[in-house]
Amino acid sequence: MVYLLIILAMVLGLALLPQVWVQRVIERHSADRPDFPGTGGEFARHLLDGLGLEGVAVEETKLGDHYDPEARTVRLLPAHMGGRSLAAVVIAAHEVGHAMQDAAGYPPLKARTRLAKQAQRIESFGAVVMLAAPVLMILSKSPHILLLQGFAGILILSMTILIHASTLPMEYDASFRRALPVLKAGGYIPAKDMRAARQILRAAAFTYVAAAAMSLFNVMRWFRVLRI
Repeated sequence: MVYLLIILAMVLGLALLPQVWVQRVIERHSADRPDFPGTGGEFARHLLDGLGLEGVAVEETKLGDHYDPEARTVRLLPAHMGGRSLAAVVIAAHEVGHAMQDAAGYPPLKARTRLAKQAQRIESFGAVVMLAAPVLMILSKSPHILLLQGFAGILILSMTILIHASTLPMEYDASFRRALPVLKAGGYIPAKDMRAARQILRAAAFTYVAAAAMSLFNVMRWFRVLRI
């Protein structure tokens, strides 16, 4: 039991580190930049129009910066939609990178879109399976049910880790094969800010690594709950 608690604490630490790093990188470069001609939302609109993607909308959201391929919409947090900061501009470029992937029929984006729809249902189903295990054990009077149900639920939750982790190559493509070349070619970012821009693009790509780490922590937490 002590070893399990130690492992759980270590996994929690590993799960939180990517999130803390991503947040700090973005916060570090969120100061207002009067020298920038527009906000993150305006910049996203400018890039999309310049790329011939006038049909892609730009909207504000409170659910995190993302590109919705079904609605063909770039969605930015209020601080990035209306902010005039390096973080706002670079994150807008990253999300436009996903719109570029969509326009090009980039296969990993299509795969991630399908997986993302399933991820929440899979995780919810896994939690239900594990919570139902003790009841099924009482009804069947078989302790093996608890063990089988527990491992089945953990296996289902573990799939969400693969779903999140599999998006990393796609995120890096959006950051460094799409957004960065556009930023360089257009001269949108001063040379002195390019190193910071790369850090922000890396942080944007690592958002899903942080999500994968939290999924791993959830799996380990269920080990603790079920005492497997």
